[in-house]
Amino acid sequence: MQEISQEQIMKTLEGVMDPEVPVLSVLDLGVIRDVKIRKSDVEIDISPTYTGCPAMDVISSSVKNAILSIGVNKVKVNTVLTPPWTTDWISEAGRKKLEDFGIAPPQQNSKIKRELFEAAQKVPCPKCKASDTSCVSLFGSTACKALYKCNVCLEPFDYFKCL
Repeated sequence: MQEISQEQIMKTLEGVMDPEVPVLSVLDLGVIRDVKIRKSDVEIDISPTYTGCPAMDVISSSVKNAILSIGVNKVKVNTVLTPPWTTDWISEAGRKKLEDFGIAPPQQNSKIKRELFEAAQKVPCPKCKASDTSCVSLFGSTACKALYKCNVCLEPFDYFKCL
């Protein structure tokens, strides 16, 4: 058995999609923290997008199965909680994919002090790009999203919360 390269692992992970936002790979989402290769064994650290994220079991299993499918003998997937995942880790390509899918990507840097969805926060509509929007609910289709509506095109849309 030949050794597996970092490039092969990363290429494979590009095809592992987030089960809740299927246009994002685990690399786009930024949940892959570290990859260690020892001959034909691989250890991968992943971080949940928030504590208790129900998708993590599926993501962990999908990562493991994808890596095993390229001839790796053994795969260990670890969940890493520190430092906690942040929306800053979503790639630029991932942000574009979110917007194209109809989900407004995070608009602010997580390092900036923020209060829970300031009343005046405006999130641009991913459909018509208007900035005249309003938060309908802090909880959207999943716990990591909020539900917004556009006051111009009147379409509802999810906003990926800054974490």
